[in-house]
Amino acid sequence: MVVNRTSGSIGPRPAAVTSLTPKDIFGILRRHILMIVSLTILGLIVSGVGWYFLLRYYPKYTAQTLIKVLPPVEKDPTTIGGAQVAKDIQYGSRLSMAAIIKQQSTLENLLKRDKVRETKWFRSFGEIKDKRITKAVRDLKKHFGAYAQRDGDYIVVSMTCGDKEEAALIVNEMVTLFLASQGRTKKEDIAARLAGLEEQRVRVQRDVDSAERALDDVRKRWKITDLEQRYFQNTITLRLNDLELQENELTLAISQIQASIGTLERQATGPVKEQVENLIESDPTVVMLTRQVVSLEASLAGRLTKFGENHRVVREIQEQINETRDRRVSRRAEIAEQTRQANFKNAQDQLIVLLNRLEQLKKMRQEATAQKRDLDLARVQYGQRVDIRDERKQMLDSVKGQIEKLKIMYDDPETPKVKFVGMAPAPLEVSSPRWQIYFPGGTALGFMFGIGLAFLIEMLNDLVRTPRDVGRFLHIPLLGVIPDAAEDHHVHGIDLSLIVRQAPYSIISESYRRFRTNLKLSSSGQSVKSLLVSSGAPRDGKTSVAVNLATTFIAENKKVLLIDANFWRPGLHSIFPGQQAQGEGSGFSEESQEDVPDASKQSEFGLSTLLTGLCGYQEVIRSSGIEGFDIIDSGPLPANPAELLGSEQMKQLLKHQRACYDYIIVDGPPVLLVSDVKTLARVVDGTVLVFNAGATRRGAALRTIRELREVNATIVGCVLFAVKAMKGGYFHEQFKSYQEYQKPQLAHSV
Repeated sequence: MVVNRTSGSIGPRPAAVTSLTPKDIFGILRRHILMIVSLTILGLIVSGVGWYFLLRYYPKYTAQTLIKVLPPVEKDPTTIGGAQVAKDIQYGSRLSMAAIIKQQSTLENLLKRDKVRETKWFRSFGEIKDKRITKAVRDLKKHFGAYAQRDGDYIVVSMTCGDKEEAALIVNEMVTLFLASQGRTKKEDIAARLAGLEEQRVRVQRDVDSAERALDDVRKRWKITDLEQRYFQNTITLRLNDLELQENELTLAISQIQASIGTLERQATGPVKEQVENLIESDPTVVMLTRQVVSLEASLAGRLTKFGENHRVVREIQEQINETRDRRVSRRAEIAEQTRQANFKNAQDQLIVLLNRLEQLKKMRQEATAQKRDLDLARVQYGQRVDIRDERKQMLDSVKGQIEKLKIMYDDPETPKVKFVGMAPAPLEVSSPRWQIYFPGGTALGFMFGIGLAFLIEMLNDLVRTPRDVGRFLHIPLLGVIPDAAEDHHVHGIDLSLIVRQAPYSIISESYRRFRTNLKLSSSGQSVKSLLVSSGAPRDGKTSVAVNLATTFIAENKKVLLIDANFWRPGLHSIFPGQQAQGEGSGFSEESQEDVPDASKQSEFGLSTLLTGLCGYQEVIRSSGIEGFDIIDSGPLPANPAELLGSEQMKQLLKHQRACYDYIIVDGPPVLLVSDVKTLARVVDGTVLVFNAGATRRGAALRTIRELREVNATIVGCVLFAVKAMKGGYFHEQFKSYQEYQKPQLAHSV
């Protein structure tokens, strides 16, 4: 719990940590649990009373029905089924229709209906027409609802008012009005589209007729009737193709004849070829002569055998054979020459004929080509006009199809894209007030208000009440926490300054001993011999802390000198009245001591007279009645207390008494009231500040620390005085635990 840190110089301080921990929150709730419970019960009671009176005098009924919204696409009436529409698009369509239902113009049209005007709801808005309409529209905007289902196909239409029958009537009138409006709007739209399509049909029909006349003009201009693109070819094309084929064949034949002429010319002057030989052998004359030669040779062979070679008959036959052979050779030569010449002449004549035929074919082909070119041009023009005609015909068919579809859609009941589901019935139960909302809601509101008020009270309380407040806001070491004496029955009737001596087994005495230990173990307190105890304001408990701290040192067999440096409101002379009360208190509380000091009981000599040189140490130092515990009273109020406390004489006093005492404790004046303590804080080894948990505010505590830091005073730490044992806070469980722990010791002491 002890923070070993010396705050002795001016410097930047860390930012305060103001966040609440779960433990802090739990503590706040415990401290204010009674208020939270009370406000929660109050909220339950108020909500119950409100629910009862509203149910009795101002009940509300809500009637509702559904309107089915079809997919927002035009369905083709000539096909079965339809295109799938995305859910987001359908939901958007339902939202737009719900917005149309709730728009001001639709609400005003609803108020024009006779049944709505006859309702008590409408008449309740007064007799002035304009104001009544305005109020009625405002009420409809507030209580009439139309919202689209996210995952369904419906729009929910509802109305809330004081009469169940009228609520259902208003909903049904709105549904009827909306369905009729949607149907009328869609049919007007279709009728307008039909009129536009009919005009387009007439215009496209004129274009088709014009295209037909253009086709006739092309036929007349080119004098060709067959211009259609068909699967079979035109006669002109067929004739041109035939002429091209004949010309190619004729050209090939001419080439062959020309080649044959050269060959025949060479054969006419050269040796007889085998073909000519075969032709000669087939000549009748040559065949006859050949047969005669064979016959004569056969006869010669017979005669030679019978008559011999020199016989006359044999010689005659031999002569006949020779003559026949000569005739055959002559005939062969004649036939060979005639055949070659005839072949050559025939080839020349045939070439001439073919060339003439080729010339005629070329002329005929040129004429056919010209006709084919005219045909192609005519067909191009004709095809262009056919394309235009076909396009117009296709457009005409499309327009006619659209017209037929729109005529069907005009009579289709699904054309408005909304469908009537059913009339809204009169509601059976009230919609407001509902106990399921009022009772839990009032309880929750009361509970939240109680919690909020508890935290508001805590946040507005800026007292330094707990050790956590010291760490969060002041940033100086916390050396001790002294509980509030009113919560410890062991100290009842005991002077707060004498608790350690007269109630040693109380938790407050133990807290002072813990303070002493923390002071000794702190880094600054180990070297402290002279210690100033002060506070920001009077009645914070600094005198009680100084006296009880000195008493704890005495318990360790230390010698302590307690100096009362509060010239303005001294108190030690009342706590330790001279030598008469050896260890007994006066019975006065610190508050009474500081508020109304008894000047008559002050010693004639004290710190003021010592510092002004009117007396010596022996005259001002007196015994408190406790061994090892001496006191220097404040003495009479001087004219210059601040100068005296910061003078060289004060320094010499502290220096001289260091050799005689283990600790010198100075009870100083409040920091924020007088400047004496600033000069005094500079001459002592360290300063301990006392903050009263029930009176010291954070701002005052911070100003106190700042005042001392500005004069470079060494602040050893602080003591939190009169801390109350709050629920969920400091000392709440410690009181119980300490009392249980001290029971054996208390029984032994008794």
